[in-house]
Amino acid sequence: MTRLAVFGIGYVGVVSAACLARDGHQVIAVDVDPGKVAAINAGRSPIVERDLPELIAEMVVAGRLTATTDVTAAVQGSEASFVCVGTPSAADHSIGLDYVKAVCAQIGRALADHPGFHSVIMRSTIVPGTMEKVCIPILEQASGKVAGRDFGVGYYPEFLRESTAIRDYADPGLIVFGALDEPTGALLTRLNQDLPCDINLVDLPTAEMVKYTSNAWRAVKVSFANEIGNIAKAAGLDGQRVMSILCSDHKVSMSPHFLRPGFAFGGSCLPKDVRALRAFAADRQVASPLLDAVLVANAGQIRRAEAMIEASGKTRIGMVGISFKPGTDDLRESPLAELATRLIGRGMQLSVYDPYVHEAFASDHTQVGRGLDQDIELGSRLVGSIDDLIARSDIVLVGNRYDEAIQPLQDAMGNRPMVDLTRIKPGQRSDGLYEGICW
Repeated sequence: MTRLAVFGIGYVGVVSAACLARDGHQVIAVDVDPGKVAAINAGRSPIVERDLPELIAEMVVAGRLTATTDVTAAVQGSEASFVCVGTPSAADHSIGLDYVKAVCAQIGRALADHPGFHSVIMRSTIVPGTMEKVCIPILEQASGKVAGRDFGVGYYPEFLRESTAIRDYADPGLIVFGALDEPTGALLTRLNQDLPCDINLVDLPTAEMVKYTSNAWRAVKVSFANEIGNIAKAAGLDGQRVMSILCSDHKVSMSPHFLRPGFAFGGSCLPKDVRALRAFAADRQVASPLLDAVLVANAGQIRRAEAMIEASGKTRIGMVGISFKPGTDDLRESPLAELATRLIGRGMQLSVYDPYVHEAFASDHTQVGRGLDQDIELGSRLVGSIDDLIARSDIVLVGNRYDEAIQPLQDAMGNRPMVDLTRIKPGQRSDGLYEGICW
């Protein structure tokens, strides 16, 4: 059992804290938001994530998970701190480090009087060189100590997918971390040694780069598949069938998960990380034409869906899904939220069926509507029943796939216009009232 502090009770932080506690460690979660702290201490999840509420409640009852706003107590009462704060895009699209810098300064001050060796392990997504050029200098200045000698430093990126994060934590596809010192490397190795995955212990900048490479690759795959799908459809072909055949060639080591023509990518990682990697390359005078094209292509996929709705001539729109992916209430950079904003701006009447976002509003979570930058009065547009949504709409816009909605949508397919961005029925092609975005 290791005593651990987790800074940031956001998506990554709360999942990490709960899973570390499940693995038998004593965990204290730290956040400046007293509402999130109170939620954890009451055994409630501050976010919507499959299986997370039950796990948090179990760990709090077991006494292995608590939360606090007291940075000093958390650091001095633990052997390592995991930093899981956000790194949103800055105004120039480079990585925003305000939260990271603030937490490093707070932890550094707490380290000044720490009686033993304490490791500071960053999990937030940061561009290569950030640990060495930004985080370590702040920690050393605030603590008056030397990194690698008086305290440990590590970078341990996460690869959790929203809606499957608990499962991903226990069965990861990739484990990589960098450590400045042997004790921190040994700690991270112990935490991961029982997981069914190879462990990659590397230097700090390499670990930082692997995270960006992973996210940029996933973003590239989504836009590439969409472009192929658009071209295939224009040629009278089924884009998903084309990509399915391509993905059957496992010798090129491609994952088929993102190579599925459909709608744009979004969320808290891919958009901002592609922007940040472009800015990182530009700062070093390295051209990045493919990354430039990824964002252009992604924005074009949103415009394509908007044009399909506009071409229908319908004004009462029923949207299925508005979060950036099904199974979560996360609206950060959701392409569906952006599309909804544009349709509303055109004067269209929009209703939304999204069970996870609806649950968040109904439960009045502290992060309700999290990540929604647009003022579209979403709470008043939410509909609790897929049947009600279909009945009140002149055209149905399917953005996310929810199991309970599949049959009602398939039943409605032949009697009202439908624009499908996710393909609710395998093999269904654009025909009559039904229009698929890439097939």
